[in-house]
Amino acid sequence: MIRYALACEHDHEFDGWFPSSDGFDAQVEAGEVLCPHCGSASVRKALMAPSIGKSIGKSAPQGEASSTPAAMAQKMSMMMLALRKHVEENCDYVGDAFAEEARRIHYGETEHRDIYGEATPDEARELIEEGVEVAPLPIVPRRSAN
Repeated sequence: MIRYALACEHDHEFDGWFPSSDGFDAQVEAGEVLCPHCGSASVRKALMAPSIGKSIGKSAPQGEASSTPAAMAQKMSMMMLALRKHVEENCDYVGDAFAEEARRIHYGETEHRDIYGEATPDEARELIEEGVEVAPLPIVPRRSAN
C-alpha cells in the first residue's frame, strides 16, 4: 500500500491509500477518487515529505497507519461520496414524489426503475412498514464552485 497526499481542484488537501502508483492512476482516471471536502473528482498528488521511521528495524504494523480515526473518517467520507455519486449517475431523481413513486414501483403500478428523492422520516417509516425497500443516502457536502 502507498499513501499519497492529495489535493482537489479547489486546493482541499487530504490523504489517500492505494495499492500502487498504477492503482492510484486508474482510480483517478475512473473518477473513483473524490475530495472528501467538496466531492470534486479532479484530484492530483500534492507535495509531501517522505515518511521516515523513528528507528531502524521498528515500523508500524501493516495497516496501522490507515486505521487511525482521521484516516478511517476520510475513507468513510470518500466511500459516502462515491456511493452518492453512483446513485445520482445511475438512478432517476423524483424529488418530493419519492414515497408515492416508490409505492407505485413496489406495487407494480409502474415499470421498475431505480429512483432517489426526498422523503420525510414519517414517509420513510411508512414505506418500510409496507415492505418497500428504502435506504437513506449519506449526507455529504455538495460540490461547490469555489
